[in-house]
Amino acid sequence: MQWTDIDRIAAGLAEQHPDTEPLKVDFLDIRDRVAGLSGFRGDPTRVNLRILESIQLAWLDRTGRG
Repeated sequence: MQWTDIDRIAAGLAEQHPDTEPLKVDFLDIRDRVAGLSGFRGDPTRVNLRILESIQLAWLDRTGRG
């Protein structure tokens, strides 16, 4: 899994952090949580704000709160 696998990342975050409100998580924390997902192979230093925002919104969609 790489940074561009937004839907897979969002699914993993929703599964690992079911009680977390994604909009309350800052982008550095999102980066660290994604880097900790099983199967993630992306370089944490090679991600940008646009991708992190996309992950956050996709994660929000997965929670049903968005």
